[in-house]
Parts: sequence; structure tokens; C-alpha cells
Amino acid sequence: MRLNPPTCGSLPTRRGLLAAGSTLAAAGLMPRIASAATRDPRFVFVILRGALDGLAFLPAIGDPAYAALRGPLALPASGAGAALPLGGLFGLNPNLPFLKGLFDAREALMLHAVATPYRERSHFDGQDVLENGTPSPNGSGTGWLNRAAALLPSAGPARGRDLFACGATVPLVMRGPAPVMSWSPGNLRAPLDDTVMRLERLYGERDPALLAALTESNRLDAMLPEGGQAVGGPGRIYATLAAAAGRMLARPDGPRIATLALDGWDTHAAEGPASGRLAHLLKALDDALAALKAELGPAWGDTVVAVATEFGRTAHANGTDGTDHGTAAAAFLAGGAVAGGRVVADWPGLAPAALLEGRDLRPTTDLRAVLKGVLRDHLGLPDRALADTVFPGSGGVAPMRDLLA
Repeated sequence: MRLNPPTCGSLPTRRGLLAAGSTLAAAGLMPRIASAATRDPRFVFVILRGALDGLAFLPAIGDPAYAALRGPLALPASGAGAALPLGGLFGLNPNLPFLKGLFDAREALMLHAVATPYRERSHFDGQDVLENGTPSPNGSGTGWLNRAAALLPSAGPARGRDLFACGATVPLVMRGPAPVMSWSPGNLRAPLDDTVMRLERLYGERDPALLAALTESNRLDAMLPEGGQAVGGPGRIYATLAAAAGRMLARPDGPRIATLALDGWDTHAAEGPASGRLAHLLKALDDALAALKAELGPAWGDTVVAVATEFGRTAHANGTDGTDHGTAAAAFLAGGAVAGGRVVADWPGLAPAALLEGRDLRPTTDLRAVLKGVLRDHLGLPDRALADTVFPGSGGVAPMRDLLA
């Protein structure tokens, strides 16, 4: 059944950007799209690489089989380390207080038993399917989000310049015909202003294309906060990347679509959903969401953030108090444009007979339906383009409705 319970660091300077070797995949500009409406939507896609344990993120504390199935990984419904109540069947991991606040403010919508069409358990292939938008790991060399950006209508609510990839590399989901600019924090010594000026003069005389890229790099750096490096654990790194994305998308002349790829979610041993390794990752994710919202400022009200992973993890713990590669997972949407305060799940249950192959949460919602719903209703892409180009071969997957406020 479908469950819809009611609301039951600092960043581098221009020098640091150049020293870190940050690249621009393309310096061309996507045309700004005029609209009679006042909307100026932003979209952020966050990939949790390594396979998030959805039953630790969004525990089904009301399922009769939950506690016995999860064993040492079960979160209590009350008391110390208890799941944060969402009303009804589900709770939220206690290390996500900011996300819980968004849920209570109807700015976050949780989704469970979600999966891509992929049914094997390879991280690399699973991430390729998540990002290329086809049912096959080798289905496309371009990403669904880039193809979507290239199809933005010439008139309508979507407005934007280049795509913005925030991280060490441009992920597959962002590769394709639409121009992409990328940024990654670094720790290399920054070049002197004199060096930068000499490069600009040299490029201007000998290579206009490189000069254009350097000029765009300088413009990009001017949009980012001053000063810092992303060093330390995931808490600092995640927040640094999120703050950069928020600062860029908040600019009137900045991009409108961004990605964050956050590593580290492969929790085979000592998972610790309440106070261990996974707990620290979830706290880092929570802090990143707070940083993103803070940097977006008023633009948060017209933003959708979609957070997903390549597949889920086993429903039960393994012999090392961790979980192995599974199938269905949890995902969520956040932002001022989201019709939140709900958990959306066609819940399959956790009884032994309900599990996929006796080990995994059974998938009941196609992640492409969620993403199609956002792209159609938030960015204005037509159904035909979503089925034919953005997610080829998905004609039988209808866009999910009522995701946006």
C-alpha cells in the first residue's frame, strides 16, 4: 500500500581553485530561459556512493518483523538512540535532526523501497545505471541529468547556465552535450597573482579557448566563499561541497542544476546506525543539508534536492555487525519547493516471505518515476522527452505526481 502519513567550512580562493587543478568541462553557456512566471527553480542531485542502508536511514519501526530482522542494527522506537518519529510506520535515524526539522516544516519527503532497474549487486554497475538513466550499466555514455539539461525548453520556468559538478570528478550523470563546470576543494599551494596575470596574457596571445576557460574559472571562483580547504573527515568534506553548490546556485547569474557525489556508504562491518560509522556519515549528510540551505538563502524556496544511492543493503545484519549489498533502498527529496512532511512507500513488509531472495528489502517504487516527476513538474520537461531521451526505455514508468508544493 502507498503510505502518505501527514506531518505525523570555507572554500578556496581563485588561487586555490587554479592550484587544485579544477577544470571546466565546457565554458559555453546554456541560454537563460525567459519565463512569464516568477519561478527560478534550482535542482541538486546528491549521490550517496557505496549503497545506503535504507532500513538504518528510515527504519520501519512499526513493522512487526523489524526488530528481530535487524538484530544489533535495530533502532529503538523510544529511549536512548531512538528513531525520530515521522508518524505511522517509519522513523528517521536520530543523527538527522536537521532533516527531521525539514520534514516537520513540510520541506522534506521520504521515499522507501525504491530502486533503479538494476538487480545485481556491483557498485560500479549500479552507479552506472543510477547515473546513465538506462536499465543497463553500458546503456549510455552520457548522464540523464545532462541530457535533461540539454532539453530544457526555450521558454518556461527553468532557467540556468552551465551545470555545476561539485566534487573531485564530473560524475557520469553530468556528462553529455550540455556544458558543465566543475569544482573540487584542494590543498595545493596557490599561485601568485603575478602568475595568474602572466597566464592570462599568454593565453590571450596564443590560445583564446584556454583564455575563455581561465576567465570562466575566475568568474566561478568569485562566486565561491573565500579561504579554505576541505580536509578531515566526511563531515567537513560533505559540508564544504554542499556550501559550494549552494553559493553557486544562489547567484542570480549562476547555474541552476548541481550534483554532489558523496563517498563512503559501503558499510560491511561495524555499521553502527546509532553511534558508529554510519551514524557519523548520516550526521555529515545532515550538516551538508544545513550548509546547502544556508548558502541558498531565499533560493531554497524554489529548490528541490534529490538524494539517492545505487542500491540498498541486506535487510539483516551480517556476521560483522554490518550489511552487505542489497536491492531496495530509501531516498528523499528536500527543499522549499517540495510537498514534504510525508513518507511515500508502497511498503512490501519485512516478514521472511516478503524479502527479495530471502535477504533484501523488495523494491516497489522505480526511482525513475520519482526523478521524472521532479524533472517534469519542477524543470518543465515533457513526458515524451523524459521517456525517450532522459530515461530511454522507461515508457512504462509514469512520472510520480504530487511531489512539489
